[in-house]
Amino acid sequence: EEIERETAYPDGKVEKVLKNGCHLVFFPNGTWKKVGSDGKTVTITFFNGDVKQIMPDQTVIYYYADARTTHTTYSDGLEVLQFSNGQIEKHYPDGKKEITFPDQTIKNLFTDGQEESIFPDGTIVRVQRDGSKSIEFNNGQRELHTSQFKRREYPDGTVKTVYMNGQQETKYISGRVRVKDKDGNIIMDTKL
Repeated sequence: EEIERETAYPDGKVEKVLKNGCHLVFFPNGTWKKVGSDGKTVTITFFNGDVKQIMPDQTVIYYYADARTTHTTYSDGLEVLQFSNGQIEKHYPDGKKEITFPDQTIKNLFTDGQEESIFPDGTIVRVQRDGSKSIEFNNGQRELHTSQFKRREYPDGTVKTVYMNGQQETKYISGRVRVKDKDGNIIMDTKL
């Protein structure tokens, strides 16, 4: 680009105004700033390789060179972090966070303390504030984990519950109930 004028300041800073309207400012430490001809687009390239861009809509994109991470802050408050390993985090203004891991697992962290993870195979794990967990498998099975028991529900209606004391209870769609003690011995079976 052709230079319209160049000014050197006593502090070592040099400003160049280009004919296309862009302003370039070079600082003695190696940092430089470019203000676009629109006066709204600003790019600052720091001496350490970091780059900060301010867009006309006030979106701020900051690239951390050492970490190879980009942090974008949108004018509505949404923040998006993109890490070099492919992980992407979205931090919403209301406090919700969404993390997409390199394997495409998505984890949502809600403001009320609940969590939801969606795995690439379609499995969904939800964790409540009290620590209880529900798991929905892609084969139609469901599991519920609480401090008192673990329960698995099968697509055919069978429900198997394992209590913390080791006792197991299986309820079949036919109405049959089988209970085993912690050692696997049948203590009740209502074969109908």
